[in-house]
Amino acid sequence: MQVNYQQKTLGILGGGQLGRMVIQSAINYNIDIHILDPDPDAPCKSICQKFTQGSLKDYDTVYQFGQDCDIITIEIESVNTDALEALVKEGKEVYPQPHIIRLIQDKRTQKAFYKEKGIPTADFILTSDRADVLAQRDFLPAVNKLGKEGYDGRGVQLLKDERDLEKGFDAPGLLEKLIDFDKEIAVIVSKNKAGEVSAFPAVECAFHPTANLVEFLFAPAEISEKIEKQAQQIALQVIEELDMVGILAVEMFVTKEGEILVNEIAPRPHNSGHHSIEANMTSQFEQHLRSVLGMPLGDSSLRTPAAMVNLLGEDGFSGEAFVEGLDEALSEKGVYIHLYGKKFTKPFRKMGHVTILDEDPKKLKERAQKIKALIKIKA
Repeated sequence: MQVNYQQKTLGILGGGQLGRMVIQSAINYNIDIHILDPDPDAPCKSICQKFTQGSLKDYDTVYQFGQDCDIITIEIESVNTDALEALVKEGKEVYPQPHIIRLIQDKRTQKAFYKEKGIPTADFILTSDRADVLAQRDFLPAVNKLGKEGYDGRGVQLLKDERDLEKGFDAPGLLEKLIDFDKEIAVIVSKNKAGEVSAFPAVECAFHPTANLVEFLFAPAEISEKIEKQAQQIALQVIEELDMVGILAVEMFVTKEGEILVNEIAPRPHNSGHHSIEANMTSQFEQHLRSVLGMPLGDSSLRTPAAMVNLLGEDGFSGEAFVEGLDEALSEKGVYIHLYGKKFTKPFRKMGHVTILDEDPKKLKERAQKIKALIKIKA
């Protein structure tokens, strides 16, 4: 029997650009979206059916917000999972499930999960404080990661040798063996309530040299068919082992020996899937919507090769945003610009992205560099 999806109200914890792009997909299905976000000027505010300003970490705020929703999802992991569990007990649907959000909130439990389930990942040591880090000289070079609250490159320190040890975090975290990788790739997978699963083709990520944010993305990833198949299988293994409903981004390293290691996961739409709005048969945002609402999953295959450029606030500029080079970029064939509704810029703030389509994948890197040079977000 056909479900009347239009009678379902979907609540999203977080009102940033990810929620904004989910709403843009939901509009096509006449689905009402309620948003909770601490920012009174959150990007979702003007396009959702109901906006609530409030803390995502406060039990009462999250619990009360959920009362008016049939289904609740997230666009950021830093939320109050106790409130979400209480809502589940009262009959609300929450996807991804609260216990999975809690597991992923802490990189320490993430890594322990990989080890327990036989999912390939870099060697690691759990640390309680800086003293623990200082005691692991023999484990260097390594990456020191905070267990909680790290995101977009924050909460990560590269410790190459003993001189770097003092930079270690004085809080619960982990040391992860530094991987001499060939490529960083990501595979987005999804699963709906009926157990149907789907994987997007792997993409290749290139990071900003100082901000530790994805600067460019290329689809498909320049990897062998064998590596592509293995990467998709590993990503599907992760979502199946979690038994998670929703969309999951699985970031991985491909070593120079051709081994695939899971780095981190995100149980929500992700920067590595932004190109899918134009480049794939179904975007990651629609796929997330379909999975949490219980719809059949869409075809996630690639329509055409694509590149994605993150538009970050220029270093040295803070204030009301001005998009320099917009007209020139718009005159380029196959260029699609997405601005995130953020009125004010600051250095390295995610302000938007550009997707570039080209049937010749070799041209994409050149065109991506050109667009990056053209568009500057200044104040």
